[in-house]
Amino acid sequence: MPHPGHKLNVCGQNIKRVRLSRSPVLTQEQLATSLQVLGWDIDRFGISKIERGQRQVTDIELLHFTKVLGVSASELLDDVYR
Repeated sequence: MPHPGHKLNVCGQNIKRVRLSRSPVLTQEQLATSLQVLGWDIDRFGISKIERGQRQVTDIELLHFTKVLGVSASELLDDVYR
């Protein structure tokens, strides 16, 4: 089990930031549904864990996020923990 302050990804907070910056705001449920259309079996609870840094994200999953959110991988990987 990771240390309580240890994050398992650097993209989660960026995913949340991009999701909430949409107008109208994209809900976790809507994001999960869009990702499911691409073939990723994920629900809003999985999205929540990613956004909180409690779940790792594979490179393929990161690409799915870039497609659905319309942003680059580098934007999602910008290290907010520097």
